[in-house]
Amino acid sequence: MSIRKIFEEELQNLKTQLVEMCRLTEQMISDAITALLQMNRDLGKSIAQTDKLVDEYEMSIEKRCMRILLKQQPVARDFREVSCALKMITDIERFGDQASDIGDLVYTMPGERYIKKLTHITAMGNLAIKMVRESVNSFIKNDENLADTVISLDDEMDELFVTVQNELIELIRKDSSNAEQAITLMMVAKYLERIGDHAVNVAEWTKYNETGVHLKY
Repeated sequence: MSIRKIFEEELQNLKTQLVEMCRLTEQMISDAITALLQMNRDLGKSIAQTDKLVDEYEMSIEKRCMRILLKQQPVARDFREVSCALKMITDIERFGDQASDIGDLVYTMPGERYIKKLTHITAMGNLAIKMVRESVNSFIKNDENLADTVISLDDEMDELFVTVQNELIELIRKDSSNAEQAITLMMVAKYLERIGDHAVNVAEWTKYNETGVHLKY
């Protein structure tokens, strides 16, 4: 097998692992939202166990990237592609961390019922999953336009966060007994907003891979 074929095979295996890691974090976010909506404390607590698998993926992919860089010594675009994968696994790992943090908040959620409908937080969760999925897809498909779409979705995520924040502040003003749960729900919303930020980071690495220019959005 030629050196080029070996490199392409290694790169494809790397991308396969990236997709698997990403799908795992998507499921964690979905489980976190399900646990939240159902106030399923056990499901919330269990997400931390899945996060350990994400950490294992991160270490495995990191080792694969370093092996490719050291053994294949790629140059130009090939080097950039492997380097981008090495950078973005940190953000993908953070997807899992934030989902696990939400699960922990559900597990310790004060009260037995919610002080408000979770309409906007649910929307944030669904948007987070979409941004996570498409940010990694943009890299796998070498699709700069898809990366731009992910970056543009962050404005929607930020607007939803502000809406949730304002609603919860108003509930606290009306009744101070709402404060403890309102603060916890605000933290949930903040973690989802951070997931969106990490998805933007992944999309930025896709754009760097395509253009050779790393811009922050």
